[in-house]
Amino acid sequence: MSNNVLVIGYGNDLRCDDAIGQRVAEKIATQDLANVKSIAVHQLTPELAANLANVDLAIFVDACFNCENSKVQVKSLLPATNSYIAGHLSNPQTLLALTKTLYSYYPQTWWVIVPGENFELGDRLSSVAQRGVAIALEKITSLINQAKTNSSKPMRRR
Repeated sequence: MSNNVLVIGYGNDLRCDDAIGQRVAEKIATQDLANVKSIAVHQLTPELAANLANVDLAIFVDACFNCENSKVQVKSLLPATNSYIAGHLSNPQTLLALTKTLYSYYPQTWWVIVPGENFELGDRLSSVAQRGVAIALEKITSLINQAKTNSSKPMRRR
């Protein structure tokens, strides 16, 4: 396996803070981390299941509007119990379910949710989003380092 970790940042880069996920993925890509691949996408699509089937750890990054919490959150994810796919996907759990259905496998998965405040048309992140991006990068680096430390434990899930 050439890439043990996959970071998928998603969101609309034409709507200010909605671009948080893509910005984080782009910054991860510039860090030249061993065995880490980063993808910035507008939305989650079924084609990403093939990427997920070839990694041990997946980290999704998205912006949150009207979050319950004003802090960057990190949540462990499992596949959705319903693997019904209609067109484009809307969340990581559904994509994990598709991956499990197609490949009889899904990676250990985390969801990094970053609060935003401005989702108007534009290409600039708010100060809240900029701080969130920095915190998200720290949390993702920690997840990657933790996975490397635990690499002797099998992470494949069926």
